[in-house]
Amino acid sequence: MKTLNLLAFDIGASNGRGIIGAFDGKKIELIPVGNFENNFVSQGAMGYWDYENILSNLKACFVNAKKEGLIPDCFGIDTWGVDYGLLDKDHKLIENPRAYRISTDEEMLAAWQKISKRELFDITGLAALNFNTVYQLYRRVLENDPALQQAETLLFTPDLLGYGLSGEIKSEYTMASTSGLLDVKTGNWSKRILNALDIPEKIFLPLDKPGTLRGSLKADLASEMGLPRVAYAAVGGHDTASAVAAIPGRGDFAFCSSGTWSLFGVESDTPVLSDFVYENSFSNEGTVQGGFRPLKNIMGLWLVQECRREWTKETGKKLDWEYIKAEAVKAEPFRSIIDPDYPAFYKAGNMREKIRDYCQKTGQPQPETIGQFARACYESLALKYRWAVERLGEMKGKPLSALNITGGGIQNLQLNQMAADSTGLVTTVGPIEGAAMGNALMQAVALGEISDLSQAREVVRASVETQVYEPNHTQAWDDAYGRMMDNAEKMKEDIG
Repeated sequence: MKTLNLLAFDIGASNGRGIIGAFDGKKIELIPVGNFENNFVSQGAMGYWDYENILSNLKACFVNAKKEGLIPDCFGIDTWGVDYGLLDKDHKLIENPRAYRISTDEEMLAAWQKISKRELFDITGLAALNFNTVYQLYRRVLENDPALQQAETLLFTPDLLGYGLSGEIKSEYTMASTSGLLDVKTGNWSKRILNALDIPEKIFLPLDKPGTLRGSLKADLASEMGLPRVAYAAVGGHDTASAVAAIPGRGDFAFCSSGTWSLFGVESDTPVLSDFVYENSFSNEGTVQGGFRPLKNIMGLWLVQECRREWTKETGKKLDWEYIKAEAVKAEPFRSIIDPDYPAFYKAGNMREKIRDYCQKTGQPQPETIGQFARACYESLALKYRWAVERLGEMKGKPLSALNITGGGIQNLQLNQMAADSTGLVTTVGPIEGAAMGNALMQAVALGEISDLSQAREVVRASVETQVYEPNHTQAWDDAYGRMMDNAEKMKEDIG
């Protein structure tokens, strides 16, 4: 076969990328054709994503690919979960999509007065996270929001961007699975939830699955960019679904998609809806093959990203990530341990102050230097991985045998070794651009060049050089884990 140029748009809540997956039938090579920052814009208490700006950056990636002689044969889009845009009766975007970071507990607690937290879990399989789409929409109900009243269609972020490029109005399964509105038993939108919360049922579309063709680049855009009408495929629209699709692991492994968030879980053909899963706030999100990913949303590199933002503001220049990582290596081990999922860390702003406050309240030395802050975050994140591994093993009824980490976070070699040391598991890392690779491979499925996920993972194994980290699990890691758990207990009163 001729080499296919599969343009994968992988857009996170801090940056976006356009990457060509050059697929020759056996191996796939990733070639970057664009990179851009993506930050929400605050307007008072609200935050919005700049839809037109993101769309213009996607168009620029098409143009860059053409300049490199890499005319795309197909494109697909994955993004972070839960966020969405609303279209009116003329299929016009009513307003820029709201950003999930502005969510509060208020609307979540109000929703539970209409339908209980446990019933929501039993229907959707999702942990109660205040930014889930269901609570975002209920906030609009409580506000008597004119945009919701005017809306005829809801499109999740990747589908909304795909609509802007293709004109196709579709809704994809893995994104829907992050919403808190999907019935995991029927695979359809939950009428019980929609009716209980007065969310209009009419705005939700039937779902399509990753690995199917949707349409093609709009004629006017194709003409404007001097391109053919490139095919458009549904992929794992949720970036974690795409990233997990590209994990080269075999057997009984846990996965971690490491980035702004660390999404830590396993794969399952059926949702796991036990009391244990509910009590430990795990979620059952969708896989590209139509199954489920029982996983934990762990606050990831967001902690250090926010610290870096503050250092940048103070110094007037962006600190290089390599410098931050080098300073962390030099810092004293296990000096300060935090729970990465402490609620205060979720909100943007004043991250160093929040970390210092946590340490002060738990009787620990407060970080002062760049290295001390970074090391505290990295070690605490690795310790939280152990917490997730232990609970996933209990969920499955047997210990996990290995850990596979993908995503941009694996560029932190110290964190990779910490993950192995903390969990005691042999840890395989790669690929870095896991979401883009999984995105491109599902395009190949849609085009009929790959039969299924199993064959896609064979392509990953043939294409990617992974690194293996052997664990060096010491008593110091056990002691630090005990401190993290004790500190989390101490801070429960503070949360209350």
